[in-house]
Amino acid sequence: MTPTPSCTPLEDNLCFAVYAANHAFTAAYKPLLEPLGLTYPQYLVLLILWERDAQSLKEIGARLHLDSGTLTPLLKRMEGAGLLNRMRDPGDERQIRLRLTPQGQALQVRAAGVRQALGCALGEAEDAVAALRDQLAAVAGRLRASCQPLSPDPFLKRGPPSAAKAASS
Repeated sequence: MTPTPSCTPLEDNLCFAVYAANHAFTAAYKPLLEPLGLTYPQYLVLLILWERDAQSLKEIGARLHLDSGTLTPLLKRMEGAGLLNRMRDPGDERQIRLRLTPQGQALQVRAAGVRQALGCALGEAEDAVAALRDQLAAVAGRLRASCQPLSPDPFLKRGPPSAAKAASS
């Protein structure tokens, strides 16, 4: 059976390639992060806090593109593991600030080889990986900036071609 234009094979969809790559990244990180007692999302939070400690929940959520309802349980587990402390911002009680504990800071040294190990697994030159990262970031930005919800039906707003001709006659 030949696929119709409206039925593109799964492997020909960019969204599926990104989805599959996401799963492959998570699987590749797992054996690197397990000895550190971290999950991939926890590692991402730590990367942000290692860049600059004492950030707000809102700042971290914005960087990870996650809402507080998704982020809070993750941060509670990290706090329970002794990696960070969550506290109210004295300047604005509505804000939660996250600070690394000495244990969370020390983990940075142990995690130093994770990025390099993943780079080796990719088997690409650093500049090729950087170019791919930049392309994916641009795609994500364009999709987030899209001002109209995407419609799976191209005729949803304007009707089928025959209706457009009849309306213009």
